[in-house]
Amino acid sequence: MKICFIGAGALGCSIGGVLAAGGSEVVLVDRFQAHVDAINASGLKIRVGDEEKTVRIKAYSDSQGIGPVDLVIILVKSVHTRAAIESAAPIIGEHTMVMSIQNGLGHEEILAEVAGRERVLAAKTYVGGVFLGPGHIISGSRGKQTYIGELDGQLTPRLQAVVDEFNRAGLLTTASTNIYGTMWDKLLVNVATGALCAITRLPYGGLYSVPEIADCALAAVSEGITVAKSSNIRLTSEDPQYFWRLAAEGLPPEFKTSMLQSLEKGEMTEVDFINGSVIRWGQRSGIPTPVNQTLVACTKGIERWMSSFAGKS
Repeated sequence: MKICFIGAGALGCSIGGVLAAGGSEVVLVDRFQAHVDAINASGLKIRVGDEEKTVRIKAYSDSQGIGPVDLVIILVKSVHTRAAIESAAPIIGEHTMVMSIQNGLGHEEILAEVAGRERVLAAKTYVGGVFLGPGHIISGSRGKQTYIGELDGQLTPRLQAVVDEFNRAGLLTTASTNIYGTMWDKLLVNVATGALCAITRLPYGGLYSVPEIADCALAAVSEGITVAKSSNIRLTSEDPQYFWRLAAEGLPPEFKTSMLQSLEKGEMTEVDFINGSVIRWGQRSGIPTPVNQTLVACTKGIERWMSSFAGKS
């Protein structure tokens, strides 16, 4: 299966690298030219635990010249989703599937608007990744589950083919008939740690050693569970501790959430698509979400300070 990742950051390289090592024909597309050049020159260096390996893989700065692929996976920052799928037009053939593995909610609607709903698969993953430098990442893929599903919940041959491709490479992947529930499961994991990691600047080793942080995380997740239940979303668990524990399962103490990684690179975070999603869904149901509102406010305050400090506003 020929698979193209639009967005080859820590997570895109983590999943794409494992797929390539497992025999898939993987192409990475990313705007960071030094990263693209490093991958093409020396391969993608992946650290898994105490081991490091190099995977040979093709990388491009845009979609030109790649040709049609079987599956396009969007893994850019949420605010760039529409631009990413529009840029993928040259690689979308008659039977090409498109899929998001981004954090938060709402990306599938954007993919459907641009590429057609009939092409869209939805996915959520608990695989993690840390960007160390051009062509070099830490992969948190061992023992981490990925779920892929059709938007209508059906089990189709094309869905099974993608799931089989992931599993063949060693990525623990399940075909889901409750993909929206799965999305909310992952959203709550991100709610537990994403903003708090960004605000405190602590990697997981520090984050999970402060009881007050755990209390705040559990309160934010509790709000999300209440909102999800009001919208008839079927969750794996209704225990906030479940999502707090799941967020760190199998990840090293130095792991940093994507929000913190964004701030460290001077970029805006995806807080509007994570904690902000809980707020928006809560507003629709008339449910207050003060903890998530506070986390969004603090994160946006840091973004504003960062932007002002850099002289960008």
